[in-house]
Amino acid sequence: MAMTIHVDIVSAEKAIFSGLAEMVFAPAVMGEVGIAPRHAPLVTRLKPGEVRVQLPGGGEESFYVSGGMLEIQPHVVTVLSDTAVRAADLDEVAVLKAKEEAEKAIHDREAKIDYAAAQAQLAETVAQLKAIQRLRKRSGR
Repeated sequence: MAMTIHVDIVSAEKAIFSGLAEMVFAPAVMGEVGIAPRHAPLVTRLKPGEVRVQLPGGGEESFYVSGGMLEIQPHVVTVLSDTAVRAADLDEVAVLKAKEEAEKAIHDREAKIDYAAAQAQLAETVAQLKAIQRLRKRSGR
């Protein structure tokens, strides 16, 4: 039997996933990290993107996180994020609309907006769309 690591993915509202994995991939601020059982301890920030959990037996679960913190211990991985949802639960139409609104706000020179907030919103929607596209490609849809 393959070695496993326990994974907890938690949003501000609730626990999204808790279970065993053979491997975990997460979007750390300095680049994607791959986490195997017995990984060296690490704490790092996450950027918006997809967390992939390779399950024992070959399955895979995908989650979108809006950023947050990643804590790695040799036998436990914890993802803490303000927003975390299963990638399959993302609403592509709503994400596309939010992306268009963020782009429009950034390009509207006369609007009185918080450009940093609009850019953060745009980064989140782009990360959500990438998660949707990867999931679609894997499932053959």
